[in-house]
Amino acid sequence: MTSVLALDFSKLGLKVGLEIHQQLDTAEKLFCPCRSQLSTLAPNTEFYRRLRPTQSELGEVDSAAAFEYKRGRGFVYEADDETSCLVEMDEEPPHGLDWEVINICLTVAQMLKARTVDEVHIMRKIVIDGSNTTGFQRTCVIALGGKIAINGKETSIQTVCLEEDAARKTSEKGLLINYRLDRLCIPLIEIATAPEIYTPDEAGKVALALGRILRATKKVKRGLGTIRQDLNVSVRGGALVEVKGVQELELVPSVVEYEVRRQLKLLEIRDELVRRGVKKEDVTRTFVDVTGVFKETKCSIVRNAIEKGGVVLALTLPKFRDLMRIELEPGVRLATELADYAKFWGSVGGIFHTDELPVYGITGDEVSNLKVATHAGDMDVVVFVADMRGKVIDALNVLVDRASKALDGVPSETRGASPDGSTRYSRPRPGAARMYPETDVPPVPILKERIDQIKLNLPELPDVAIKRLVYEYGLGEKLATQILSSDYFDVFENIAKKTGVSKSFITATLTETLTGLRREGVKIDRISDQNIEMTFKLIDEGVIAKEAIPNVFTWLAEHGDSTVDKAVKSLELQIISEGKLEALIDRVIQENIALIRESGLASVNQLMGVLMKQLRGKVDARLANQKLKERIQDLVKDQNT
Repeated sequence: MTSVLALDFSKLGLKVGLEIHQQLDTAEKLFCPCRSQLSTLAPNTEFYRRLRPTQSELGEVDSAAAFEYKRGRGFVYEADDETSCLVEMDEEPPHGLDWEVINICLTVAQMLKARTVDEVHIMRKIVIDGSNTTGFQRTCVIALGGKIAINGKETSIQTVCLEEDAARKTSEKGLLINYRLDRLCIPLIEIATAPEIYTPDEAGKVALALGRILRATKKVKRGLGTIRQDLNVSVRGGALVEVKGVQELELVPSVVEYEVRRQLKLLEIRDELVRRGVKKEDVTRTFVDVTGVFKETKCSIVRNAIEKGGVVLALTLPKFRDLMRIELEPGVRLATELADYAKFWGSVGGIFHTDELPVYGITGDEVSNLKVATHAGDMDVVVFVADMRGKVIDALNVLVDRASKALDGVPSETRGASPDGSTRYSRPRPGAARMYPETDVPPVPILKERIDQIKLNLPELPDVAIKRLVYEYGLGEKLATQILSSDYFDVFENIAKKTGVSKSFITATLTETLTGLRREGVKIDRISDQNIEMTFKLIDEGVIAKEAIPNVFTWLAEHGDSTVDKAVKSLELQIISEGKLEALIDRVIQENIALIRESGLASVNQLMGVLMKQLRGKVDARLANQKLKERIQDLVKDQNT
């Protein structure tokens, strides 16, 4: 596969549009006075719903909503009295928009130089995947236009919108999905750019810059899950693909790169199919019952399906041989794409195909008999599915559709982002028929006087903040940018003003150390700002060493609302006296005197490792190293005289 890094994105015609969704940090939800946060309480209410699509004002039904309804899924909703009420349950009309929320959005709009609307009108956007009890999401436009400049280049802002967040999925089993209503109706601001981003790196920088502007308001929530990016990506000859749910800003360039790679490989597959003379009409809905071929199979998946009364039906894809195993992006092959469609529309576990067989307990003889039963040629691929007949037919029907689209190249669709930046098929792209007016919430006029007042109180812009950090705290521009781009800018300033701890060390801890702990699985979002600030206060007072921070933070993340004092006591991290340090150094030296006599000063590094196993977090490592080195130097000097 051609390296994406070697590609000329301008020649490929890459275009990217960003949609950033950020939860706003308000006390109340968007349309009711419930607490705007995830719940810590057990649910005390539960109810079941099925959702169905509705028609737009023109009598149209959105195709994505219609297909979602066809899946026949049901939804169980859980709620508690603190974070949910009758509004979230769709048993009471929404209350009016809260001015605190509108003012935050107006502030962001002014920072982006966008043109605010004269009157805010709520719209309903059809969503029947269960994430909204109503079957739609409420959204409204706050401002239009605007721009953001990155390295001298301006990217246009299309809209600044306000909308409600969706319910939180907690489990899924078969056709039943469980949701928690605590997240439903938390206010979100959505910023959408024009498709004027032309490289993956530029996409990352624009996303980061928009994130800084949002954080500058000091009115947005922090932590994983509070911000997500949706990307609209296309290349010349490809199609517009929407990638939803990118939760980390740093992942945006990778997602764009992988999507470029995927679309290019799909175009290569199209060209190869055309070269082989395949036409759309060659991919037919001819399904062959091959259950008999597998009546004695050792493949547990197929055997179990048959024993439960299911069937095995096969479909021949003409001249598709060797194409199914082509990797489109890491972990995703053409066969994976087809399987994702079958799973989504047929609710089957997956597909089998002859490009990968024999494997999974399926023998070479079974593969030969399969090809005979389906009259498959040497260049054909046979795909088969084992499950209940209705599900198998649904799966094979959609496989025919997806295989036919391989002759077009890239299908326009919605895909979900994975943690590594690759994407998987999610659902069809919605159309314009999904939007219609909200009749329960009156329009809200935006007066010029309100805009003028907001202009007088705009937050510090990111570029100005970076210059101030460099001047006021002596940070380099790189460190200043890092802390401004993090979730801990305000925490940094509080610590920097209240303690004498090195500003560079504070920055590195709040960015690199916390990021490293998160990657190790530590739930750093459970560590309160107050506990972070108290940890640095104890360092400043000489109670604990800098080296103790990872241990303290990990303990705090595991113990929720506990305190730093309890963490230090539990972990026995109080800094030891110089007298105890020197006594421990003497003991380590005596236990390793032979090594010192043999290696001299070269033994310092090895003995430092022995020493810090006992003292990590309880002493300044530099002080320990200095004293150990001095003692060994004295011993070596005595030995040589």
